[in-house]
Amino acid sequence: MKNSHKTLLALGLATSLGLMSACGGGGEAGSEESADTGPAFTTNATGNLSAWGFENADEVGTSRLDYAKEKLTGVTIKIDATAFDAQKFTTRAASGEVPDVVQMDRGLVATYAAQDLILPLDSCFSAHTVDVKSQYYPSVVDDVSYDGHVWAVPQFYQPPAIILNKRVMDAAGVTEADIDTSKPDVLLPAVEKMYKANGNNPTTMGFDPVATGQSALWILGLGGQLIDAEGVPTLDNPGNTKALAFLKQLLDAQGGYAKVKSFTDSFDTFGAKNQYVKDQVGAQVNAQWYVNVLTPYVKDVDIAAVPFKGVDGQPFTVAGGSSFVIPKAAKNPDAACAWAINLTAQDAWMAAGAARAKTIAKTPGAINTGLFTGSPAADEAIRTKYVKTSDNPGFNQTISTYYDVVATGKSNGASPAGQQISTELQNAITSSLLGTKSPEEALKDAQTAAMRAYNQVAG
Repeated sequence: MKNSHKTLLALGLATSLGLMSACGGGGEAGSEESADTGPAFTTNATGNLSAWGFENADEVGTSRLDYAKEKLTGVTIKIDATAFDAQKFTTRAASGEVPDVVQMDRGLVATYAAQDLILPLDSCFSAHTVDVKSQYYPSVVDDVSYDGHVWAVPQFYQPPAIILNKRVMDAAGVTEADIDTSKPDVLLPAVEKMYKANGNNPTTMGFDPVATGQSALWILGLGGQLIDAEGVPTLDNPGNTKALAFLKQLLDAQGGYAKVKSFTDSFDTFGAKNQYVKDQVGAQVNAQWYVNVLTPYVKDVDIAAVPFKGVDGQPFTVAGGSSFVIPKAAKNPDAACAWAINLTAQDAWMAAGAARAKTIAKTPGAINTGLFTGSPAADEAIRTKYVKTSDNPGFNQTISTYYDVVATGKSNGASPAGQQISTELQNAITSSLLGTKSPEEALKDAQTAAMRAYNQVAG
């Protein structure tokens, strides 16, 4: 299961680019171009295809790779299975020596689209008769939409929610209803009841919000905004200030950010002495893949889950995940398009579901937590066929919670300065939580830096 987690992380990594060339193996996609839809992709997938992605692929990845290979019988596929690296990407883009297709986090897509380094894929989807709006969750499509076009083929969608440690909660007299992010006056006293320390050092976090790792969830969920509809940074939005002030209040109640970070950095997050086994957290925000990490330790943990709730009191999550882009200099864009479409087709996901089920069947007591693909139809089909009720009610309820929240996802927004916005947000959160700047000052400075980056790219 650790391998599965690492793969899901790795699957959020790759991108690439260049200038369109009509030469090389494969169809003539890109030989004609429309101002409205970009290059005219065809279904003529032949020749050689170079791809960048699938670092440390597990059975979910390899089964889909096998499926796509079977479908593209006239294509010879070569994969650079290394992690995406932005510097490597831009260097290769400058030289024009880029792969035909690249796997990358969806948060980067608009940045490369604005730099004219990747191709719009409207015609790619049309050529393969894929209805983007029905194939993928709306929030996932929003992640890769910019300037009226769709620029990437989405894959995976890892919604965060809150995994509870029932042992810690029960000992403190805290209920699931108390872990309500929309009610600070209820949540904070519950957190304080569960929090334990040795001197000034935490020994049990009442609630680990994963403030920097899940920053968008907290900002957007508590009424803030990172990017407006035009892709302009909005880091100094008043709602962001309120969300950041609450995060500081939450961590100050548990020893302060510096001590919390030191404590949480010590967690054996993927091991047999993880924070749920050792009762080091009462509750923690986690993406769906973390349920997989906990399944080998089902006898050693007592978990449940609740959704993160927005300011309106309704379940809320954000749409993180990876995607495939086609660089502008790709030599075989038709094959790249066909490969990405087949890798994310319903049948490919069902092959992945079957492969995952086969792996789980070899592990006594293992629990199938499902796959979260970015496609609602594939998610439901895999759940129906492979996700069976186990003899552990806590895991059953946790798995169901993630399925319940997946449709509530919201995109962070797409911006030419997406990468810089993320970096500046992390800087603002860190400085604010450490108390070196007020939330207002930290976000104002972050906005200034993000706007500088935005203007450089978008003019």
